[in-house]
Amino acid sequence: MLEGRSSVGRLGLFIHVTAGFGDVGFSGYWTLEIFCVQPVRIYAGVEICQIYYHTIDGEYERYQSGKYQLNQGIQPSLLYRDFE
Repeated sequence: MLEGRSSVGRLGLFIHVTAGFGDVGFSGYWTLEIFCVQPVRIYAGVEICQIYYHTIDGEYERYQSGKYQLNQGIQPSLLYRDFE
């Protein structure tokens, strides 16, 4: 899970509002979604988010979609592939 820090949110900088869960078996870069509701200055080295790792118990399905698997660099939304 990727979550924004509450101290940063109180400044009006929201981190990963929509999809902060990683999938078991995913390999690639996460998209860091940032939404700013008022002007705020971000300095290099300031931690703005945190990643949580969870233990998976029981049965689960590994990530199967190839849409973002092994992605690199900046990548646009590939939502349109859901309708092909």
